[in-house]
Amino acid sequence: MELCVTDPDQKARLKQLEERIEAVKETQAPKPKTVEHHTQAQLAWRMVIELVTGLVIGFGIGYGLDSLFGTTPIFMVLFILLGFAAGVNVMIRSAKEIQEEKLAELQDADSERDERD
Repeated sequence: MELCVTDPDQKARLKQLEERIEAVKETQAPKPKTVEHHTQAQLAWRMVIELVTGLVIGFGIGYGLDSLFGTTPIFMVLFILLGFAAGVNVMIRSAKEIQEEKLAELQDADSERDERD
């Protein structure tokens, strides 16, 4: 938008105003959507925590049942094994989820490359 301003002082003030308006527009503009990338170490820690959590929960339930019923550590051993199995199951599900995300990213990149060609 170009205005007919003849006074140099008014031209300078108008230019400053336009710059301020542009600066405010840039701060108010929505941020571009970015893909969150996880490092391999973060993914490994996530899986370790999932496995350990399953073991700890299994231990807690088994120990609680053993102390409640006054039995030998039969329930503790049983629930530790069940907790281990549950932890491995959650780890496998997480690995599949991560793999599907990576495949989707690769497919998006391929489709973008095909559109440019």
